[in-house]
Amino acid sequence: MTGAWTEASEGGGPLDGTLLRLAFGCFPSGVTAVCAMADGRPTGMAMSSFTSVSLDPPLVSVCVAHTSTTWPVLAVLPRLGVSVLAQDHGPVATALSAKRGDRFAEVAWAASTTGAVFVHGSTLWLECEVDRQVAAGDHDIVVLRIHALQSHPEVAPMVFHASRYRQLGPAR
Repeated sequence: MTGAWTEASEGGGPLDGTLLRLAFGCFPSGVTAVCAMADGRPTGMAMSSFTSVSLDPPLVSVCVAHTSTTWPVLAVLPRLGVSVLAQDHGPVATALSAKRGDRFAEVAWAASTTGAVFVHGSTLWLECEVDRQVAAGDHDIVVLRIHALQSHPEVAPMVFHASRYRQLGPAR
């Protein structure tokens, strides 16, 4: 294996952000879209920090950067749609990560009666509400309570690894 062992400085100084981003990229994750209707328009963002939390009660979590300008809009809405994106949703993830413009211009979506927005063709839809938010460094861990779901296990999910969208492949 290559790579050098890196530690925080003697005085407890932080590790370099660029080095941490590279290190965190070693762990593959799924890609989700967290979206809802706000002021009559779909609003949302792509996130790769998503995990299941609990079966009873049904909870999942996402992590949101304090610098996000979209999260404050979503955080106060009664219901959010979490879509686990499919392997062919690269353009969707890119659009929902955009800093400017209409993120939904080229995204096929549907809204529930409660205002949650879901991306068509996803492997999983979760209708959620914010259960709690916990400050954690430069992000917040947001715990979401699931109220409804629709799953399509036959649809392969997108994978984010080493700063690239990827597809699952067979084990060797």
